[in-house]
Amino acid sequence: MESHLFAAEATSSTSRTLTITLFLVFVAITLGITVWASRQTKTATDFYAGGRSFSGFQNGMAIGGDYMSAASFLGIAGLIALYGYDGFLYSIGFLVAWLVALLLVAEFLRNSGRYTMADVLAFRMRQRPVRTAASVSTIAVSIFYLIAQMVGAGALVSLLLGIKADTTFLGMDADTAKVATIILVGALMIIYVVVGGMKGTTYVQIVKAVMLMSGALVMTLLVLAHYKFNLSTLLGDAAKASGKGAAFLEPGLRYGVEKPTALETFYSKMDLFSLGIALVLGTAGLPHILTRFYTVPTSRTARKSVLWAIGIIGTFYLFTLALGFGAAALVGGKEITAQDKAGNTAAPQLAQALGIEYFGGQTGGAVLLAIIAAVAFATILAVVAGLTLASSSSVAHDFYANVIRRGQASERDEVRVARIAALVIGAIAIGLSIYAQSLNVAFLVALAFAVAASANLPAILYSLFWGRFNTSGALWAIYGGLISAIVLVFFSPVVSGSPTAMFPEHDWHWFPLNNPGIISIPIGFFCGWLGTVISKEQDSVKYAELEVRSLTGYGAH
Repeated sequence: MESHLFAAEATSSTSRTLTITLFLVFVAITLGITVWASRQTKTATDFYAGGRSFSGFQNGMAIGGDYMSAASFLGIAGLIALYGYDGFLYSIGFLVAWLVALLLVAEFLRNSGRYTMADVLAFRMRQRPVRTAASVSTIAVSIFYLIAQMVGAGALVSLLLGIKADTTFLGMDADTAKVATIILVGALMIIYVVVGGMKGTTYVQIVKAVMLMSGALVMTLLVLAHYKFNLSTLLGDAAKASGKGAAFLEPGLRYGVEKPTALETFYSKMDLFSLGIALVLGTAGLPHILTRFYTVPTSRTARKSVLWAIGIIGTFYLFTLALGFGAAALVGGKEITAQDKAGNTAAPQLAQALGIEYFGGQTGGAVLLAIIAAVAFATILAVVAGLTLASSSSVAHDFYANVIRRGQASERDEVRVARIAALVIGAIAIGLSIYAQSLNVAFLVALAFAVAASANLPAILYSLFWGRFNTSGALWAIYGGLISAIVLVFFSPVVSGSPTAMFPEHDWHWFPLNNPGIISIPIGFFCGWLGTVISKEQDSVKYAELEVRSLTGYGAH
């Protein structure tokens, strides 16, 4: 027994050392890239849009790096491992969302704007109120998303560094180590953005995308090799090990569950529909994804970059099938939930199991676990850098330059304000994340998607495709969608009134669904229409000009 304990401690120590070493190597490489990029960043276009110098493939890789967050890598693999068929619905939703971005947003947005979403909205409307609203919405979505990523980083660290309830690391217990990790991740993301701007952040995204795809590919091949590339055997073993049998491979374990009453069953099914709408429509309104369309020289390249992104992200989500079902089969549902009730550690646990099988016992397991841990850290760092850049750009370009200075700010002043904004937003996210460690990460991500789909998307689509749309409509759409999404979530079972709520001991919920999308997204579109028709403002000449620009790129910067 003692020898087993000693071996486990030695493995933990080896894994911890390897994880820290690989993480530090990644940080050193990316900081080097950031310093190099800072020397190439001379103008506002360089800072916000990387000088519009990226090819379709480079930008597609960077979009993939921005989009494949810790929620994708760890969360989806965990959901598939625990819920089988229903877990894969997230992968489908995230991927289908790109068709909306490709067909309705990417090319038109690149042709019409300069740096941010508000450039398109404000083109034919009153600048100051619209840019203020767009800035508020961008910051709200970005901060929710930021908190989710950083809370995820804090939750991961105790597993990846082997810190359990009764152990310490460098004199820190698990809670202190989580806080230290959140501060470290926050500090690094601020450095990436403040020093490197869009160029540095984009190259960090590309490096991270290569690491994530490589790690997922290796694990997928090892899982398939274990089953001699027989998917039927893999799925059969996963169903057996899950403890749920054939139901594991059928819909209904997590969503659309039959409840005691017809009304509760209806709500369960509507919740799935609501989540699907938020995931599919939310992507086309996410500010850190929208800014990526401005980093390429032409709309044609923007379209190419989205096609590359669809290919990269689609391939990755196919990998999540092997990772999720592989974790269910080789690790087992009980082992996964014993380590993390939400299943967020399924992919690292699978890496450890594969390492033990293929690379020589406990040490092999520690090595592969350390590599996948480093990839997970890299994923979180890259995504938070993209989010911070999007929100700080909106503060500087939309609010400072066009609202406060009324378009009279110099490029130098604008970039300086963007860097200060990155510091402030980063500090706010760090502070909120430290106090939000008990919050549900999936709730924060779903809220970010729901807000983006409710507030940003109606305003963008109306602005691009409806000639009658005006300033009043844009303000109603953004604020109506934003407020309705946040209010509905606050009064939902996610915040109170259920055992898994943020405040389980309280109950003030009256909205029965976990995701507000099915209500708040139509409210956003309705408010945009209502605000438009009750105002007499209309500028058909400006709309005609925007239409020509969005279709041809003529006159775009």
